[in-house]
Amino acid sequence: MGVSDKDPREEVLQAWYMDDSDEDQRLPHHKNPKEFVSLDKLAELGVLSWRLDADNYETDEELKKIREDRGYSYMDFCEVCPEKLPNYEEKIKNFFEEHLHTDEEIRYAVAGSGYFDVRDSNEKWIRIWVKKGGMIVLPAGCYHRFTLDTDNYIKAMRLFVGDPIWTPYNRPHDHLPARKEYIQGFLQKEGGDHPTINAAA
Repeated sequence: MGVSDKDPREEVLQAWYMDDSDEDQRLPHHKNPKEFVSLDKLAELGVLSWRLDADNYETDEELKKIREDRGYSYMDFCEVCPEKLPNYEEKIKNFFEEHLHTDEEIRYAVAGSGYFDVRDSNEKWIRIWVKKGGMIVLPAGCYHRFTLDTDNYIKAMRLFVGDPIWTPYNRPHDHLPARKEYIQGFLQKEGGDHPTINAAA
């Protein structure tokens, strides 16, 4: 396969299945042998991704178009590193608690890098490494968590439809409509053999 066939997103976004070790969460946690996950597979789980020009985000027409097409009216920045984030250790611990949101989570790395972990339809963790220029959308109702990598720094643009609500619902929150919609829209379509969710859970 020629170099030109490579998806340009793969330079700023990589995904793989995680091992089960409880070593430092900031390590890559590759399985042995490594088991990579394609961006198409992520899309089947509802995780969308783009590669953008992080050095020119103020004037980037592609970013502008994505924001218009998807209704991302709100935008701010979040710098996650020991020097910039108040209550850093506590925040990092909270980000790494498995949780979901009732709206999409949109993150665009304009500097640095970090890991977003999501589960596949069999509850296995997939680690998504988002580097400078990578943008991902985690769908509403998708259980996930975030951590820095060993560089300990990311500056992320946060986008949102309407007024931002950053409420995390730590697992289990399977009764939320957003979770049920996510399961029906992505997980059941993908795997097809899922037990019915007990609505009273």
